[in-house]
Amino acid sequence: MFARRRARLRSRRYATAALNPPTAPGATVPVTTPDGARLRVRVYGPAEGRPIVLVHGWGCCLEYWNPQVNAFAEEYRMICYDQRGHGESGLGADGPSIDQLGDDLATVLAATLRPGEPAMLVGHSMGGITVQAWAARHRDQFDSHAAGAILANTTSGRIATGTELLPGFNVPLRILGRRVQLSARLLVSLLGLPLPIPGGPLVKWLIRWRIMSRNATPDEVAFVLNIVRSCPPRGRARVERMLAEFDLGPAAEHLTVPTTVIAGDRDRLLPLAMSRALADALARVGSLVDFHILPTGHAANIEATNRFNAELAAAARRAFDTPSATTG
Repeated sequence: MFARRRARLRSRRYATAALNPPTAPGATVPVTTPDGARLRVRVYGPAEGRPIVLVHGWGCCLEYWNPQVNAFAEEYRMICYDQRGHGESGLGADGPSIDQLGDDLATVLAATLRPGEPAMLVGHSMGGITVQAWAARHRDQFDSHAAGAILANTTSGRIATGTELLPGFNVPLRILGRRVQLSARLLVSLLGLPLPIPGGPLVKWLIRWRIMSRNATPDEVAFVLNIVRSCPPRGRARVERMLAEFDLGPAAEHLTVPTTVIAGDRDRLLPLAMSRALADALARVGSLVDFHILPTGHAANIEATNRFNAELAAAARRAFDTPSATTG
């Protein structure tokens, strides 16, 4: 019953056509990780198309990328999957870890790419963390397949002490003239509870106010809320507890291909400073191509779809060295 309800949330339709389920032909690729986690992997677009691999963030699923799949699947082969513990993918015997997320991406690529085939990697939030972990742990595969990357609304670590998601955590409040600051560990504990997320106007207001931005449309807010509500609470909670304290250190420096960093200037979950630090790390090794700051919250590809798609189109042309007019 719960699985069907979550599937309905993922497949809702909206007046904004870009948010709707893809109309391009798609196929499911069976993928099982070495520790037995079954991952839901979908591939859209022409079999001969150049591959763009989309890796979603915490609490989401592969449908989070609908605006990009709908824009690019006519020309490119769009590969997307539910990360471990999210959507319809299992947790596996080993459970979630940063290393495991990178290894899962390696497993998906082995199942969907031809030998030596170049691919564009796009990671949002936890997906960007996954791409960094993969680049650090799977150098042979990286060298064989990575042609370019986009890291959107992401970080290389220390989320618990850097997030500004809720007032009073890391950013002090003033109440009756007194400075009040709550423990970051309390925030981790709250977000790590395996509780279902309700719908309704209040929750939509919170999503718009704290996760997205005032620029987000009602359709965009409803889409993000439905995606997040569709995530199994147990998987979401276990992954959150793992993410809170991780630190990848200089892992971004392993991304030795042309890389674009995209940030939202109103992103409270993973604030702009985190993306700036990533951009600086990439610049040090000569991989940074562009650093774009969009007028969005944490969901840049949803809140600024046309701008995000334009950057993805430019990055794909650069990665594959082919002309393209796709912008979404």
